[in-house]
Amino acid sequence: MGFVKAVDFLGGLLMVSLLVNSVVGIGVNWGTQATHRLPPATVVKLLKDNGIQKAKLFDADSAILNALKNSGIQVMVGIPNDMLSSMASTVKTAENWVAKNVSSHVSNGVDIRYVAVGNEPFLSTYNGSFLQTTYPALQNIQSALIKAGLSSQVKVTIPLNADVYGSSSEKPSDGDFRTDIKDLMVAIVKFLSDNGGSFTVNIYPFISLHNDPNFPVDFAFFDGYSAAINDNGKIYQNVLDANHDTLVWALQKNGFGNLSIIIGEIGWPTDGDKSATVELAQRFNQGFMSRFNAETGTPMRPGPMDVYLFSLIDEDHKSILPGNFERHWGIFYFDGSPKYQLKLGSNSNGLVPATNVRYLAKKWCVLSSSANLQDPQLAPSVSYACENGDCTSLGYGSSCENLDARGNISYAFNSYYQISNQLDSACRFPNLSAITDQDPSVENCKFRIMIQAESPANIGSGAGAGAGAGYLKKPHGLMMMVMMLLLSLTTMVL
Repeated sequence: MGFVKAVDFLGGLLMVSLLVNSVVGIGVNWGTQATHRLPPATVVKLLKDNGIQKAKLFDADSAILNALKNSGIQVMVGIPNDMLSSMASTVKTAENWVAKNVSSHVSNGVDIRYVAVGNEPFLSTYNGSFLQTTYPALQNIQSALIKAGLSSQVKVTIPLNADVYGSSSEKPSDGDFRTDIKDLMVAIVKFLSDNGGSFTVNIYPFISLHNDPNFPVDFAFFDGYSAAINDNGKIYQNVLDANHDTLVWALQKNGFGNLSIIIGEIGWPTDGDKSATVELAQRFNQGFMSRFNAETGTPMRPGPMDVYLFSLIDEDHKSILPGNFERHWGIFYFDGSPKYQLKLGSNSNGLVPATNVRYLAKKWCVLSSSANLQDPQLAPSVSYACENGDCTSLGYGSSCENLDARGNISYAFNSYYQISNQLDSACRFPNLSAITDQDPSVENCKFRIMIQAESPANIGSGAGAGAGAGYLKKPHGLMMMVMMLLLSLTTMVL
């Protein structure tokens, strides 16, 4: 080709590269494991009203992707772990998935930038379930993107938990990949590097604090930590920087020190644990956003970061196996109302709530004033309500821990009643329950009114999707919490 055409061609390639790899604004994780979901169009408006420019999805929900059409929001679509085996089996399966969930939406105006192959598939708690399928699935999805002509626009990645690497000391410079998966990790990292992908890692200072009672609290935040780590002149005053740079060292030691890094999840929950409070969540997220907006970066990677906050909205149907806090990561409640003041950008005045949200009637299901706490039907009724509702705010250190026995029972009844769309039949616990129009909330313990659910036909196929009690599945880990609640009720009665 001629010189001018060659310059134009190279310039075009450069522009494509800049567009694909540019880091713009803050992102959020948009999860859908809720009994009642806000309409996708409402959530997209919520994103735009708050200046959020990127959304990370855990699947490829067509209703959500259609709502993101021409929104200007960059999207990461996900392939759930239970699909990795089929994606790894044949390239044709991956091609069909890309055609349906990427190509069709890109051509329809959805700005898809990444495909996330799996979600934390190498967690040690999975006992190696996805070790044989994740990398082949990644390769097949990349091949499918190439065949579809999208590989310059849409990149592949694997959101990984930070447990895939570690340090033999407290210093990041001693970091390397986990010995049992090191060869696999190096192969994946090389593949990502060769194909212009990024290393996506989920980092949770809250979990460090939750799992270790001796963990220094201030090290989880960004206010300065007096016992900072000095790693050959690089100073670490918070766990995020130390964790992130442990990864940087692991990449560097294996020959990929320049691979771009995405923080796929970072945040702080507001309920369900003594350390999961609105105050601490505001402290963490605002501290992080101030650093993000200042483009401080980390000692090993100063400058702008590519980040997705976890998460956008609370999900009342998530598994609570890791802890009751799992349902309370959102910076917004389930109805899109802000939990606390949070400035996402330098020009932000705080979070903007969702608009035009439709609620059920202002009525609650509570323990009847004439109910007998010795009634033999009480325990099974509370157990049923919690199994099919959400009692995670009743535990130790949670927002409703100070309720008395009657208050605990009322909270359980109301949760089930609201999730059941206020059906009269959902407040008919024998000789125990009654419907009231008087708000039973006590201080910070809110007896919330549910939003009107989307019809099942519009819910989509995302994990945990559903509308109302008829679509509920019993989440893992809930029975243990119910038994503890019933034990506490018995103690209070006695």
